[in-house]
This record gives sequence, structure tokens and C-alpha cells, in this order.
Amino acid sequence: MDHELGPVRAPELDGAVAWLNTPAPITLAQLRGKIVLLDFWTYGCINCQHVLPDLQRLQAKFADVLVVIGIHAAKFDNERSTENIRRTLQRLGIRHPVANDAQFAIWQAYTVRAWPTQVLIDPRGYVVGTATGEGHGAQLEEVIEAVATVFADQGTLDRTPRLLSAEVTASAGALAFPGKVLADESSSRLFVADTGHHRIVEADLAGRIVRVFGDGTAGREDAVGGAARFRSPQGMALDGDTLWVADAGNHLIRRIDLSSGRVSTAAGTGRQATWQQSDGGAAVEISLNSPWDLAWDGRLLFIAMAGPHQVWVLDQQRDMVIRYAGTGAEGRHDGHIDESAFAQPSGLAMVGRELYVTDAEANIVRVVALPPQNQVRTIAGGDLFEFGDVDGVGDAARLQHPLGICAVADGLLVADTYNHRIRHLDPATGRVRRWAGSGRPGHVDGAAGTACFYEPGGLSATERHVYVADTNNHAVRVVGLASGEVQTLGIA
Repeated sequence: MDHELGPVRAPELDGAVAWLNTPAPITLAQLRGKIVLLDFWTYGCINCQHVLPDLQRLQAKFADVLVVIGIHAAKFDNERSTENIRRTLQRLGIRHPVANDAQFAIWQAYTVRAWPTQVLIDPRGYVVGTATGEGHGAQLEEVIEAVATVFADQGTLDRTPRLLSAEVTASAGALAFPGKVLADESSSRLFVADTGHHRIVEADLAGRIVRVFGDGTAGREDAVGGAARFRSPQGMALDGDTLWVADAGNHLIRRIDLSSGRVSTAAGTGRQATWQQSDGGAAVEISLNSPWDLAWDGRLLFIAMAGPHQVWVLDQQRDMVIRYAGTGAEGRHDGHIDESAFAQPSGLAMVGRELYVTDAEANIVRVVALPPQNQVRTIAGGDLFEFGDVDGVGDAARLQHPLGICAVADGLLVADTYNHRIRHLDPATGRVRRWAGSGRPGHVDGAAGTACFYEPGGLSATERHVYVADTNNHAVRVVGLASGEVQTLGIA
């Protein structure tokens, strides 16, 4: 942690446009005698999400003396909405109080410069230190322990428990925050990553549930069918009777044998990889970092590794998992795979010898020419802080945090997540145009231009339909490729 020179009074938490997970706004004055940990974050940022387990662990260990407060300072326009933040707290299981710092008032008062940043405040209301980035949990724990000891010895530590009033609610329907979907026309099967329920649902293309993999409890368990456990699964890829699953919350790649129903671990250790770890090796001995989507090319499994901003590959014949593209720097940089940079790759689509990637934090769509070319090129969109809702060609188009992509007969469809739209992209010209969705968040079926989605995260196409994982609506939507008509699929 970075320590301040001399005692610095922590600025009051003024300027939030709303507070969540608390019945009333919170002031530092009310918290005298408590140790306070402020977490500055924005909800689409994978590195911010990685901090959450540390916050939960610290909150549990120091429950009587520590108060954790999230300060949500949005990067994207869509993230400024209090209702959107509320849905995110429910989706991520965040129980501590959160201030919507939409106008960056608290951010500026604390001179924060990057997401995520943690600020520790002692029981007198003075800043103890700050930490930028993820991976500081152990260091924070040591400092909190030391601060608690000092103030306990002085008799000024408040050990009165604070009750949490989290807005965490379960979805009343069959699905909860589905992140990705995979439709297979040849077998008439539909697979849904039921992310909020920590399971994979297998249904027919009409939505009738055939099987469920996972018991609905977050965990890591290799077993058959409903006895298995996942943690916030995301993307999937199908290879005959093998369904590959990006088990994002467990930092694993799982394999489902659809003949037997057995779930097994194909890659990863279950521990999040650190920046110091290798670029690959034996599949179950190498730690992964938030695998978000998958694509199968007939022999290799490509992995959108959102955490380190890279694309990895699993070679099951050699039982190896290795980094394929991206230096690990976060940004938009084209060129050879060893020189390229991505920004939270989150969606993959394989078309011939080309891999299309939605780079969520850079608001762009990339194409990777597979071996022997091994080149990365941006075909549409802006950059890290150049986003919007604009049709256009190449760099003139504007997207907002796109998470999903799929191939159709006349090009590509992109889940333009924070614009609540599905867009069409012509890979030959780079032309982007609106295809379905009004751009307003909501749940409305009907014609393409008036239908509403709510942060759609995943797409998969058959010959006549596109299936959409409509995440914040807890639904799968179906769009006719010819008509553009949007319907909600009854999953039951």
C-alpha cells in the first residue's frame, strides 16, 4: 500500500447521487471508531470484480471493526444508472453499502486515478494508505490487523456490529443473469450459461429443459449432472458430445461429457493467475484468470481470457494450455500476436481461419488471423475511452462494452451490451449498423426497432434464428434472422 506523508483527514463522502445496500446515506462522521475501507470501482471492469472476494473475506474476518464501502465511479455512461448498479450488486452478490458517485465527486475528493483503488481509513477518520489495482488482499489484511490492535489498545475501537441491508434478490424465473448461450441446430439443443444460478441448462430449441449441470450452488465439484458445481459460468463451445465451459468464477475450463453427463476439469487450478505466472504449461497445473468465452476450431479450444487481457488456447491432445495472443497490457494494439494488446476480451466467434473477438473495455471488434498468419486487426469501434452508440464504418463506429458475437450468413452480430442493442457488422467493410433493439433498457418483444433488451451478453445463431442471453432480463430472447422479430423464449 502507498502511505500518505503525515496524517491526512479523509474527505467526507459527499456528492453521491444515490446509495445502495443501505437505508440511508453514510458519513464518515457516523463511523468514528470503525476502520473503513473504500473501494473505488466501476462494474464492467474485470479487475474491479477480482477485488470483490478480498473485500468479502476481509469483511467476514473483521466483521466487528471494519466497514467496507463501495464507491462506484462509472467509466461508461450506462454504468452511471443507479438501477443498473443495483442489478449488478444482485448479480455479483455484493452486500456492502455502495455509493453511486456518478459525478465523480468522491473520486475527485480522494484524488483517485484508476480503477480499482482501495483507501483505508483509521477509526479517527485519517487515511492510512491507498492501493491501486487488484491483488492487495493480504497486504490490506495485515494493515487492518495492525490498525485494529493499535486502536483497541487505546480503547477507541468501536466493536458494535453493523447490520447489512443488501438488495440481493433471487430471480423468480428459471434463469438468473444468463451470461452466454449456445444453440446447436444439428442436434436441436440449446445450452444456457445460467450464470446467476451457477449452472448450465440444456434445453431443446423450443426452450424445454432436458438436463441441468450444477446444483445451483456456487462451488467447484466434478460430478455427474446436477451433483456438479460451477461458479458463475460464462461462454461455451461444442465439440460433438463434449461441451466446453468457461467456468469464469472458478478460473477453470470445464468439460461436460454429454453422453454420460459427467463434468470434469480440463484446465486451471481453481486459483486466479497472477501477473508473475507463466504463459502456459500442463493444463491442470496452470492457473487461469477469468476465462469468459470459448471457440472451438476442430482441434484447439480458444479462450477469451478477460482477466489478463489475452487470448489463450487449450490443446487437449497435448493436454496443454498456453497464451496465444496479447502481451497482457490493456489497450488497443494491432499487429503480430506477440505484440498485440487487448482490453478485456469477452466474446469469440470462429469463422474459417479467423477468430473474431469483442474487446469489451476497448469498445471494439478484433479479428485474429490464425496460424500461420498470427495477426491481430481491429475492424470496428473506438478505444478505451472512445465509446458511444453510433453506426459507421471501422473506426467511425461506436460501441459500448460489447460482450458477445456470433457469425451469421451475411456477416457478424454483436451484443452491444451497454447500448442494449444487437448490431450487425460486415467484416469485409467494417460497416456497423443497428440490427435489433431500441437502445433503451427493458423487456419488450416485437419488431427489431422497438424491442428492448437489458445488457445482452451472449449470442448464438442457427440458420433462421439468433438466440440472445439477455442478462439483466433473466431471459433468452430469440430473433428471426429474416424478420428481425424478437420473442422471449419460455425456458421451462
